[in-house]
Order: sequence, then structure tokens, then C-alpha cells
Amino acid sequence: MAQHFSLVNCDVVGFDLDHTLCRYNLPESAALIYNSFAQFLVKERGYDKELLTVAPEDWDFCCKGLALDLEGGNFIKLADNGTVLRASHGTKMMAPEALAEEYGGKEWKHFTPDTGWSCRSGKCYFYDNYFDLPGALLCARVVDSLTKNNGQKTFDFWKDIAAGIQHNYRMSAFKENCGIYFPEVKRDPGRYLHSCPESVKKWLRRLKNAGKILLLITSSHSDYCRLLCEHILGNDFADLFDIVITNALKPGFFSQSPSQRPFRTLENDEEQEALPSLDKPGWYSQGNAVHLNELLKKMTGKAEPKVVYFGDSMHSDIFPARHYSNWETVLILEELRGDRDGKPEESEPLEKKGKYEGPKAKPLNTLSKKWGSFLIDSISGLENTEDSLVYTWTCKRISTYSTIAIPSIETIAELPLDYKFTRFSSNSSKTAGYYPHPPLVLSNNETQTTK
Repeated sequence: MAQHFSLVNCDVVGFDLDHTLCRYNLPESAALIYNSFAQFLVKERGYDKELLTVAPEDWDFCCKGLALDLEGGNFIKLADNGTVLRASHGTKMMAPEALAEEYGGKEWKHFTPDTGWSCRSGKCYFYDNYFDLPGALLCARVVDSLTKNNGQKTFDFWKDIAAGIQHNYRMSAFKENCGIYFPEVKRDPGRYLHSCPESVKKWLRRLKNAGKILLLITSSHSDYCRLLCEHILGNDFADLFDIVITNALKPGFFSQSPSQRPFRTLENDEEQEALPSLDKPGWYSQGNAVHLNELLKKMTGKAEPKVVYFGDSMHSDIFPARHYSNWETVLILEELRGDRDGKPEESEPLEKKGKYEGPKAKPLNTLSKKWGSFLIDSISGLENTEDSLVYTWTCKRISTYSTIAIPSIETIAELPLDYKFTRFSSNSSKTAGYYPHPPLVLSNNETQTTK
């Protein structure tokens, strides 16, 4: 494989929407997502009212790359070889002695060596994006509550979490104005969403003018997709994209036969008949990457059109697009914003400061003191030996399945389309594919190990 990646060589440029093209005001959106689930658990399922109150410091629990043992109530951080680096029961971190007794440096029982493993097997759940992370805090606090009040040692609360997802986020929820999440975003989108800067809008037009086919593939439903896109890109956003696919149900969108879902047309945001194939550009729902690729062959006149896909979720975007469709993949990793100076980017424009009362949640793209970096960690050495640094399973997946990783689309919007990015796979370096610079924790570790 070539050492460098360039957009100029791609025929098709595809985008996820949430946390990719559409950036959220993370402290505000995290609190809203948490509240949408907590209210359901308390009011509809009888959970303790203490779940409704979240202190600002509670948000430090949130960290990408954690796995939850659904039955045991333990959250774990995995090394790239599947051993457990840190763990908590609910929000209570395990001491080194308890960690050694529980996991003993062995491969975690639910781990499989394939870095594409989804960790959503019914026995465990893996948290890898900003929509999921508030749920991690809520689930941890549910474990705390059930342990304290009921003395529980095994847990079956996940069925109630799933019911909360259905209540708040089912396909009809936006139109029916039910649940908490959609009514609130509809009421005040500017509180939760960042508009795309003009540089990104110009970049999308440059891609189109250069003859690229532009795709939008999102698991959000068409009505919510339209609200987001009109707010961040303007009322003429549809002119920017040749094909818009909503309710894509990723990662299933990338599944191979016989699990492929057909594309469906839309009328007034309602899904219509199933299509045997995809014959022309337009706005569709559900579908699959195989039928999409057949249309892209026709549109480009190429037997193997080269596709790049931008997304923020390893589970839903990056791994399946690379593994099943062999697309180039660009991971949006907001943790890279402000990484060098140790400060997160401002969570909202200065003119909005003070507009919303009350203490704010810690931005989800900042470092967790409880868990440390989701890319690297240290393990204690034997007596009289130094601690050693190890890469996490998340770090391994990023470098294995991403072509490059960037903080945001804005970061590359003013670069020429023929700019040559260094790929992750170009050499053995763990830092090669990060642009404009690798995370500081990885740079420091690589410097130390090469001395």
C-alpha cells in the first residue's frame, strides 16, 4: 500500500453526520442525552431518583474505549492484547489488588483477538462515541444504586436501557415530539449544535467542483438529519450531496449477503417500498453498501471506484467501512483538539458564555482522571523495576482500520485536495496517521522507546 493518502485520488467522498460533519456542543448534548435516559428509568421503570442529579465532577467517569460487563456491572479498560488495565465496579475504581484478583493479567473472558470484535454481544457493551458516553455514566450509577440499595451482585438493567433507547430515539419520536431528546434539540438547536464554518462549506463545494461524488450516510432518521443539516450547512444543504442515506442502521449497512437490507424511498420522511437495487442518485433510507457500490460504479464508470468515508465511531463507521467495503477511512477524533496545550477547545462561542445557568459537564473530549488516556496506560513492573507503558485495544483498532485520524473536518478544509497525508500503515509507528500531529501521550511514548 502507498505510504501516503490524498483526497485527489478518491472518486467518492462519504460522511457520517453526527459528530463528524455535525459537531455538537459536548457539555450540553451530553447532559441532554443523560437526562433523556435517566428520566425514563426513574419515571417509567422505578429506579432511584438520585440518578437524576449529576455533579460536574461525575462526568470524569466518561472515557472512550471502556467495555461494560452487563451481568457483573464492571467497566474495564483493555490493553491491545486483551488484558485488563483498569476496572471499576459501577463508578468505584478497583484497587490494584482487587484488579489483580479479579482479572489476574489474563485475557478478558469476553475478548477475542480480532480487533474488529464489536463487544456488543449481549454480554458486554463497548463505548466508543459521544452519543454512548453519557450512557456509560448512567449505567455505572445504576450499578452503584442497585449495589447500595439492593445488595445486587448480578445485574439485568440493560433491558431497561434498551427500552429507554426505543422510547427516546425510535423512528417516529422526532415527528411525534416524544421523549426528551428530540423536542429539546428542536426547541433550541443552537444550544447543542455548532454550525459548520465557512471553510468546510467551501471545501465541500471544492470537492464537488473537482468531480467527486459526495455521500452522506447516517443512522439518524431523515427528519432529524434535515434539522441538523439545515442548521449546520444551510437550507440548500441537499445540493452539496449526490446521495443522502438516512436510517442506515450502521454497522449493519456494511454487512455482506444475506444480511443486506434493501434501500427504501422516502415520502414526507416516511419509508416507502423496498428497492431491488439502487439505480440513481437521491435521498434514501436503510440500504446496504453492496447496492450502493453498484450505483457508484455506474456513476464513475469505474469497476472499482475509490471511496473514502469520514466517521467518528470505530464500531459503526471505521471498522465496517474498511473491513467489509475496503473503503479508505478518516476517523474524526475530537480528543486531538487542544491536545498540545492541555486545554480543551472552548465548548461554546464566547458570546454564549453565561447564557445557560448552572455548572457544566466536563467536555467528553477531555482526559479522564479516573481512566487516563484511552490510547495508552501504564502497568506496574515487578519490584525494583519501572512501570511500563502499553497501548490500549482502542489505540490498536485506530491504527489498524483508519487511514488517518483528524480532530475535525475543519482541520483539513483549507488544505489543497492533493495534500499527501501519511497513512497509519506506512510504517510501524503508532503515530504516523494522526494529522496535524499525534496525541501527546503517544508522541512522548514513541520518543522514549526510540531513545
